[in-house]
Amino acid sequence: MDLLRSLPIGLYLEQPITWLHRLDSRIKLAWLMTFLIAPILANPLWRLMLVGMLIILTLTASIPLRVWKQQMGLLLLFCFLVFCLSAIAPDALPSEHQPRLPADELAFSQQPATLPPPAPKKPWYQNPFNFDSKSKTQNSLPQPTKYSYILFKQGPIKITRQSLDLAINVSTLFFTVIYSTNLYLLTTASEEITAAIENLMQPLRRLNWPVTEIALTLTLSLRFIPLVLEEIQNLVRSVRTRAINWKKLGFRRAAQVWLMIAERLLENLLLRAEQIASAMKVRGFTSPDRHRVEWHQLHFKIRDWIAIGCLIVLWSARLVWGWDS
Repeated sequence: MDLLRSLPIGLYLEQPITWLHRLDSRIKLAWLMTFLIAPILANPLWRLMLVGMLIILTLTASIPLRVWKQQMGLLLLFCFLVFCLSAIAPDALPSEHQPRLPADELAFSQQPATLPPPAPKKPWYQNPFNFDSKSKTQNSLPQPTKYSYILFKQGPIKITRQSLDLAINVSTLFFTVIYSTNLYLLTTASEEITAAIENLMQPLRRLNWPVTEIALTLTLSLRFIPLVLEEIQNLVRSVRTRAINWKKLGFRRAAQVWLMIAERLLENLLLRAEQIASAMKVRGFTSPDRHRVEWHQLHFKIRDWIAIGCLIVLWSARLVWGWDS
């Protein structure tokens, strides 16, 4: 069990360097926000197009198969299961509300015990159309269009237009939100992310916002994620080496053991945080403004301008054709 390699959270692919790695981090952040915001109020075709774009970006970036096959494969399987469950789910649960008391209780109590018989029909009244709900004539009328609300019905399984739209929206939203964020973290170093956010937050300095401190906190938090995974991995391995028979322990003792493990994990994480703080103090760190290290120079190149142009075209198409009718 190796959590540092099996889980994609907070991991960065150092080798090979793809064209997604070479893009400016600010441009990639804009594309990430596009994938997160564009599905809102979008039609199903547009949502499916976003999913296809993410898959094409992954394949064209020449990311190794070992990296994305588990992440994208498992995520596609999960979204497919969500799609199937949402498609066969009923549109709604019909419910009829009936008041506990009659609307006009006084008039209701004054009604006679027996109702009078209905008035006989007049001899001059005849239905000129002679429509009957169970007649074959009404069912055999030709429909003006080929529209059908029920798309598929076989036994208890029924797929309607509303359930199909809901299934597409939910499954594509899961895939777009999760995989776009994963792809961004996979091709962007934590220092690049914080540098891009700090650069974009420069106007907030006029409002006396601690922009540099926020960027430093974000950098430390992103660097701390692998340490958390490493501590969890070490604790799990230590429990496995002791060969604990969980069936003999019972629920109460097993819960006590897991509480002890969680307490140990918290102590180890606090110890790691204290070690990081001590290392920064030893190196004379006093404030982020006085100890700035520029890891990445942010400046646009030709490929960045091409990405900006594609982003403008994408949003133009989204605002014209992407709305849900």
